[in-house]
Amino acid sequence: MWDWLALAVRWLHVITAMAWIGSSFYFIALDLGLNRDISGPADGEEWQVHGGGFYHVQKYLVAPERMPEHLTWFKWESYSTWLSGAALLMIVYWAGGELYLIDAAKADLALWQGIAISAISLSVGWLIYDYLCKSALGARPTVLMVLLFVLLVVMGWAYNQVFTGRAVLLHLGAFTATIMTANVFFIIMPNQRIVVADLTAGRRADPKYGKIAKLRSTHNNYLTLPVIFLMLSNHYPLAFATQYNWVIAALVFLMGVTIRHYFNTRHARAGNPTWTWLVTILLFIAIMALSQAPLMQDTYEESEARGLTRTEMAFAASDHFDDIMNVVPGRCAMCHAREPYYEGIRRAPKNILLETPADVAKSARLIYLQAGVTHAMPPANVTFMEAAERSLIRKWYADGASALPFFVAQR
Repeated sequence: MWDWLALAVRWLHVITAMAWIGSSFYFIALDLGLNRDISGPADGEEWQVHGGGFYHVQKYLVAPERMPEHLTWFKWESYSTWLSGAALLMIVYWAGGELYLIDAAKADLALWQGIAISAISLSVGWLIYDYLCKSALGARPTVLMVLLFVLLVVMGWAYNQVFTGRAVLLHLGAFTATIMTANVFFIIMPNQRIVVADLTAGRRADPKYGKIAKLRSTHNNYLTLPVIFLMLSNHYPLAFATQYNWVIAALVFLMGVTIRHYFNTRHARAGNPTWTWLVTILLFIAIMALSQAPLMQDTYEESEARGLTRTEMAFAASDHFDDIMNVVPGRCAMCHAREPYYEGIRRAPKNILLETPADVAKSARLIYLQAGVTHAMPPANVTFMEAAERSLIRKWYADGASALPFFVAQR
């Protein structure tokens, strides 16, 4: 049930993110592509065709002369994306903190300390960024973007001093997404409400509120693609499991700038900056080169020597553990090893290692779900895991889970 909950929340997160990103990209493209050579009070207009119909869109730089009867607000796409993402963070990285959050080789922290760092860091980033935007730098958008980039790089490095590689990139994505949603909640929407209130009261709206909102919206536009990459990175150890993962993340942010600059320029009919293609390709090649650095993983000897967490000890203490150690490494370690020997596998999928007792105890829940409850592993059952062995995995996990709170398993 817990994993079905995680899947449901992840699905919700993807759906709401699609809605937010879609509307964000649409309005940026619309704004840049407006025909401003028109007469009348509107700042620009655009004729569009879609789904068999024609649309005539006009933009008012500050506000129309009077309040329209119906006004559509775009806000819940952002709010629901962040809320569902925060819930998913809690389910995967807080509840599963011993496996996914803290890297004991980097920092000797209790789980609650790691969770506190996770939660507090997200709000700190917004406070720093908001302060910079409200300072004199707000009038210098290029300098402001450079400082935002520096902030993101520093946070990536800082996360890498505490968290697992997977959690580093995920939290950097959440850190960035928090800034984006806070822009909507604390700046863009309040400023729009001020303009609407002035219009409703018959007052002349101040254009500064629209300019401030547009600056934050532009930042969100350039941050969107890197956030998507970071949220997907947990599927690719080549991105998150190297010692240079924070540098990879920094280059991804630069790729986000080059990609969006190309499309924004095209939408504005301001040219065809094909040079961005070359820069993006070179940045991606640099990322691939950095991914070849040694993975952040302990050696076989270090794994055997390290102490076990409370959760790991519960599964290692099971009466079935010796039998499990005769099954799992034999059926799985040809791929899930520090040096895989299965043809075509160069690095352990998702950096999951299943060689030593500590490895197996650490990944008990994944083994149970992937090879016990389901037949997802081994893929296509290439190592011929038998039904009795899958039954043993279920019994072992249920035995270990019985000694732990919040763990439920079926034999």
